[in-house]
Amino acid sequence: MMKVNKEMELETLKHPLQNTWSFWMYTNTSKIWEENLVEMTTFNTVEDYWCLYHHMKTPSELQLGQDYAIFKKGIQPKWEDRVNKPGGRWLITLDKKRTADLDNVWLYTVLSLIGENFENTDEISGVVVNVRPKSKVGIWVKNLKNEKANLEIGHRLQQQLPVNVKLLFHAHNSSINIYSL
Repeated sequence: MMKVNKEMELETLKHPLQNTWSFWMYTNTSKIWEENLVEMTTFNTVEDYWCLYHHMKTPSELQLGQDYAIFKKGIQPKWEDRVNKPGGRWLITLDKKRTADLDNVWLYTVLSLIGENFENTDEISGVVVNVRPKSKVGIWVKNLKNEKANLEIGHRLQQQLPVNVKLLFHAHNSSINIYSL
């Protein structure tokens, strides 16, 4: 009985997030894209996120071709997901020499996202880091046409990052810039 009470007491000490988030990994071990996308776990408290963070590799420690993604529960980190289809993404590109910047940009972006530090958080699906020779961190938004929300998200993200980076906004599956900051 006492153990149950202590566990309940610990649960009430946790700080809940506004949303439940899914942590995904793209393993790059199969030729079939869908088989590489693995939902690893979900979290909905600050403490659970930090526990996860301290037990996973940083993006710079991943193999080339692998990705991490953190998306609102129920949304998959792929363009074909019904929520993502009409959307786009803010992209930050960092070359291989900037591994510390990659890890910091990922961390600050995730913390801004799960901490709901944007006015238009309901317009955000999630965040992806693609580990490549030129790695990318991207915040995915739900509606390409919501210019006001998309610009607010881009400006707020740029203000909160620990390094000076250029942000480009694209429709999914396109390299044409719609906005740049």
